[in-house]
Amino acid sequence: MVPRAIVPEPVPCAAVLRVGGPLSSAPPPCGWRGNRPAFKLTLLFDWVVRSAFELVTRRAGSSGAGIMLAGRQVLLIIGGGIAAYKALELIRLLRGAGAGVVPVMTTAAAQFVTPLSVAALAGHRVYATLFDLKDEAEMGHIQLSRLADLIVVAPATSDLLAKMAGGHADDLASTLLLATDTPVLVAPAMNVRMWDHPATRRNMAQVQGDGVACIGPDSGEMACGEYGPGRMAEPTAILQAVREILRAGGAPDGRGAVGGGQGIGLGIAQRDVSGTPTSVAPVAETGAASAHSLETAAAPLRGPLTGRHVLITSGPTHEPIDPVRYIANRSSGAQGAALAAACRDLGARVTFVTGPASVPPPAGVDVVRVETALEMLAAVQGALPADVAIFAAAVADWRVANAGAQKLKKTEGGLPVLEFSENPDILATVSAHPHRPALVVGFAAETHDVAAYAHAKRLRKGCDWIVANDVSPGTGIMGGSDNAVHLITADGSEVWPMLPKTEVARRLANRIAAVLPPGTGDSGGFGGVSGDGRGSPPQGASG
Repeated sequence: MVPRAIVPEPVPCAAVLRVGGPLSSAPPPCGWRGNRPAFKLTLLFDWVVRSAFELVTRRAGSSGAGIMLAGRQVLLIIGGGIAAYKALELIRLLRGAGAGVVPVMTTAAAQFVTPLSVAALAGHRVYATLFDLKDEAEMGHIQLSRLADLIVVAPATSDLLAKMAGGHADDLASTLLLATDTPVLVAPAMNVRMWDHPATRRNMAQVQGDGVACIGPDSGEMACGEYGPGRMAEPTAILQAVREILRAGGAPDGRGAVGGGQGIGLGIAQRDVSGTPTSVAPVAETGAASAHSLETAAAPLRGPLTGRHVLITSGPTHEPIDPVRYIANRSSGAQGAALAAACRDLGARVTFVTGPASVPPPAGVDVVRVETALEMLAAVQGALPADVAIFAAAVADWRVANAGAQKLKKTEGGLPVLEFSENPDILATVSAHPHRPALVVGFAAETHDVAAYAHAKRLRKGCDWIVANDVSPGTGIMGGSDNAVHLITADGSEVWPMLPKTEVARRLANRIAAVLPPGTGDSGGFGGVSGDGRGSPPQGASG
């Protein structure tokens, strides 16, 4: 299988165009004479782009920036999304930094940017087709996948991420990604709903586990008019990520570890190309029980929560009856995962303590996996101090005191008798903790009198806010994708309509960011949030 180059290398001509002085040493397009006007216009555009790029790169080189990536080769895979236009700027920056760029385009990418423009800026032919006998003697996909020091996928669409996660190889781009042993950096770009979809989260988790580094996506207004995470990271940020990956361990032969175990601010945990975690802290350092599983992320993005440490619990807990049975609840962990993603997108460093949820954690957060309420309490206390704590987990109120060490058997003598003990109250414990976060947010799942129970719970637990919802069977909230909540604070209450859980999370994260004063983070409590010393928002902040 040989990739087909759909834009041939230019054939140089002898003339040099001068407009008010020397613009470029690049020759005007060959074949200028004797061709149709439309073709001439295409050739002229190609030449102008090349000339402008050469001028920019000469200036960059004279300022010293050109040696930044000198001698490095980047294989750039451009996916089919509206953000493909940013790939042109990325090519310019990479070339200006001294790197060689070999472009690969998917069929859909050619609908957003032309291969001619990409080839003109890259100074290299564009590869797009997997099978082509014409190029058989030149560059097969195996050789192409290994000629670079780093593969960058920008934009990385949801389709490309799904192919990477599933190991598909049905076009040139996916085949290259499957065949390579070179470090890979992806810059996701898609609609906010697509980014927040559980399938995309699963795919990102798989891609992360396979050793791929990720930058972004950023939050902002989309081309479709929606707002939220899903915008491709800016080309300047991708360039910086490329520099740091190669500097940290991307060896010139393309076989160095991605990140080399050093966080490079890319938004997911860094792993080496074999898939082995390279930045996982020992669990003992967290103060949590040894049964916990900890996954650490790289430095967060910048935003209104930059410098803040946000602690979030999520999912259900499982309380063992015996080695094969347990007591659980219907929580999917979707709301907690959405909250973690929303706080991450605002720049927070997020510690995400999760029970055995069906929705996977988002990328870019420190994940502590637990099973029981006792384990969750230990993990939460080990994660303090924090600026904000959000307790979205559905923690079991009781545990089995006489849980069997072996599987309980059916007997003719009757049913087994289970004895219960009350589990610790994690929300109340942290609300009274010496390292109490400045803002403590609890959740209340009720089936009736939601507002009344939530107000009473806020006072009884000593927390600042309560997010309450009606989880009656007819609502479909528990385990579903939407939520309708009451936000209870010292100032009163708000009733939010039924919204996607991602939108509830975004609103709550923005509300949290609005009431926190500027700070450097990880404070065990700071002044200025309220006058009652409990970290409640100022008057009017929640109304």
